Amino acid sequence: MAKPPADPAAVFAANQERAAPLLTALRANGIKHRIDGDVIASSSGETFETTSPIDGTVLAGVARGTKDDIDKAAKAAQRAFKAWRDMASAARRKLLHRIADAIEDHADDIATLECIDTGQAWRFMSKAAVRGAENFRFYADRCVEARDGLNTPAEEHWNISTRVPIGPVGVITPWNTPFMLSTWKIAPALAAGCTVVHKPAEWSPVTADLLAKLAKEAGLPDGVLNTVHGIGEEAGKALTEHPIIKAIAFVGESATGSAIMAQGAPTLKRVHFELGGKNPVIVFDDADLDRALDAVVFMIYSLNGERCTSSSRLLIQSSVADKFIEKLAARVMALKIGHPLDPATEIGPLIHERHHAKVCSYFDIARKDGATIAVGGKAHDGPGGGHYVQPTLVIDAKPGMRVAQEEVFGPFLTVIPFKDEADAIAIANDVQYGLTGYVWTSDMGRALRVADALEAGMIWLNSENVRHLPTPFGGMKASGIGRDGGDYSFDFYMETKHVSLAKGTHKIQRMGLPSS
Repeated sequence: MAKPPADPAAVFAANQERAAPLLTALRANGIKHRIDGDVIASSSGETFETTSPIDGTVLAGVARGTKDDIDKAAKAAQRAFKAWRDMASAARRKLLHRIADAIEDHADDIATLECIDTGQAWRFMSKAAVRGAENFRFYADRCVEARDGLNTPAEEHWNISTRVPIGPVGVITPWNTPFMLSTWKIAPALAAGCTVVHKPAEWSPVTADLLAKLAKEAGLPDGVLNTVHGIGEEAGKALTEHPIIKAIAFVGESATGSAIMAQGAPTLKRVHFELGGKNPVIVFDDADLDRALDAVVFMIYSLNGERCTSSSRLLIQSSVADKFIEKLAARVMALKIGHPLDPATEIGPLIHERHHAKVCSYFDIARKDGATIAVGGKAHDGPGGGHYVQPTLVIDAKPGMRVAQEEVFGPFLTVIPFKDEADAIAIANDVQYGLTGYVWTSDMGRALRVADALEAGMIWLNSENVRHLPTPFGGMKASGIGRDGGDYSFDFYMETKHVSLAKGTHKIQRMGLPSS
């Protein structure tokens, strides 16, 4: 017999009950660095406060990392590197699976803390631990093959390639879905045999601290994963400049990616960037419009619109635009704004007061541009008085408007009509970004043509973003450098080494012989 669905009110009450002792412990203990297996305060003794976007309450004092703290963490990673690199791949795989087990054992705590720390809704964060554990298991099972290369024989040489871990690496993660994205970066680095210094976003440090704690309890050797909290311009900059750190994996804004590239240049840092997006979802008039509507709503209003792959521009064919927009507006108006621990909530508060102000500024920008706000366009008086906004739908937009060009990173959708296939492609590509694109049509020839023409690293045809871990994840243009996922992550965290074995038959030129 199928299990009856849980009562939302009962789930909400249980979530609040679970949150109480977690928050008490968090406020009492604060959040410190975890370096070489030790929990330590900042070398300066300074802290900063992390607050909940639900009501602005202080969650914890957080160690404010310094250049000295980053130096300690980098040196710990360097000391641990050789033993971790040389550990048998089967042993490393077993250890990473233990971390995945620990994540799953604490799934509800992770989801609860993520909701409170970021404002993301329970319906999405309840899967955060599952996705994080999947990341560790996926790469754990690839430990054995991480060093695999190619056999490229020549007539008189046997040529093989192999991969070796690059060394201690820096991982800088963002504040949106921070737990999942931290595991997405850290798991392949550890599986490759690298040691890690992790600098989490200062707006969402809570679950990063929990991840480091769980890894330690699962048996990860000291120094293999070090977590230093702090401000990007301080701890983050020190990490990107540190000579021990061989590579930087970063998720965040495009402008920050540019700064990191410049900071890492003197030490020739390898960089991997997953940056911003202004992603188009293109709906042709022959599409399954009901499925397209579901996907359009989901891909901009889920996760509060605070996701790099959100389809923040709807390009709709003019012949069906009016009817589609009418149905879309009704769906946006019906979205439920509420407390993130309530399973009925679809839109929670935005992460921080500064980000809330940024998103709200685009309401006036839209009006000044000459667009029409069909739904929303205001801050929202949510429970607790936190950083809530109304999910917003902007119509009558032109491709050159700021609301059609700039990344808002909130529940904010801009609608642009188009005439035909060529027009849709031109509008879609006319932005600085190139992360994802979504195409809805029943004409598979057209779908393939548009996919080929779009300047984006990832394209979904007749689908929302559905992740498949072996596939490449990354963007073009101002949306990033490099690819995550599957073997692509190992290409970043490892160096390829070529070994040539002579058969002893080739002629070697002889020099320096005495004249005859």
